[in-house]
Formats: sequence, C-alpha cells, structure tokens
Amino acid sequence: MRKFKKGIVVTGSIGSGKSTVCTLLKLHGYSVIDADEIAHEVLQSLADEISIKFKDVVKNGKVDRKKLGEIVFADKDKLSWLEELLHPKIRDEIYAKCEILEDKNIFYFVDIPLYFERKGVYECFEKVVVVYASKKELIKRVMKRNELDSKAAKSRVNLQIDIEEKRKMANFIIDNSSDLLNLEASVNKFLNDLKGKANVG
Repeated sequence: MRKFKKGIVVTGSIGSGKSTVCTLLKLHGYSVIDADEIAHEVLQSLADEISIKFKDVVKNGKVDRKKLGEIVFADKDKLSWLEELLHPKIRDEIYAKCEILEDKNIFYFVDIPLYFERKGVYECFEKVVVVYASKKELIKRVMKRNELDSKAAKSRVNLQIDIEEKRKMANFIIDNSSDLLNLEASVNKFLNDLKGKANVG
C-alpha cells in the first residue's frame, strides 16, 4: 500500500485542542483532512444499521450523535462494535483524499483523533504530531465543553491511550497547555521544525 510521505497526522486526546490547531494550520495555507467530519458523514450513511443495533438513536433518518455517544461511551463492547462498523469506511475516505493531495507534493495534515488507538488501521502515514495538554487540563476542558461532571469527563478521557504515552510516540509536539497566543507560537515552531527536517531530508 502507498505511503503518504507528505501527509502528517494530527492527533492528541479529547479536549487537547486538535480542532483549534487544525484551524491555525489552515490559516497558514495548509490543507487539512478532518476524520471527524468524514466520520459524521459515514455515520449518517449507516443510520439504518445503527438504528437496528441501538434503538431510539435515529430520528427521522438522522443519527442523534449525543444520544449515541452516551450509549457507546458507557459500554466498551458497544463502542467496539460501532468503531468496527465505521473505521474501515472512514479510512477509505481519508485515503482517497490523501491520494489527491499527495500528488501535489506539499505537506498536508490529517486530523485523526484516534490515530494511536487505531494505529494498525492508519499505517500509511510516517509522521505524527501530538497536540498536548496535561490529563488534568483535558478533564477540565471536557467538563466545560461537553457539560459533563468530573466522573463522566474522566471516563471519556480514560477511554483513550494516556496523553503522556501519545507524547512519547509522536514525531512532533504542539503544546496547548496554556492560551491561544502560546498555542500559535507552538504551531509556528512546529511548522519551522517540519520545514527544517524536510530540507535536511
């Protein structure tokens, strides 16, 4: 299978700020493939299958993602079933978009929240950048953003590989422990490092 040498995976943990980083990368003129956006489209296309497995999560042909999330995040077996249904189709869509961008021979980014959790699925990529914030900060952000209590937020964060482990496996780190100004500086540093390595390579 083709290696995507110009495609760089952007990942992290829930609440680490991947979406903000991807917005900044777009402002720098880079293309970003959004796995979540593709996942939403794939999820909707499989509404019939999902409605058979999970009652009351499909209304008028539309998947209620919030309700579905509440079910699968509380049950690892149900989460596994959903991921096995979705991920092969999501991967195929991502790879199709990568094929087009790869031929332009410039760096582009692929936002894959569960890259390390599904690493065997996405082995065509050679470089990964982790958007980092401490576990304590992740829980705080998830509580605020998703309107969850501490226990529920912690449970969602713990479903993923620990952020410190992800940090060790990354080729690059973008630190998002602080405010937007510091994040912008961290993104600029990362892009300079990336260009430097490309020139050396």
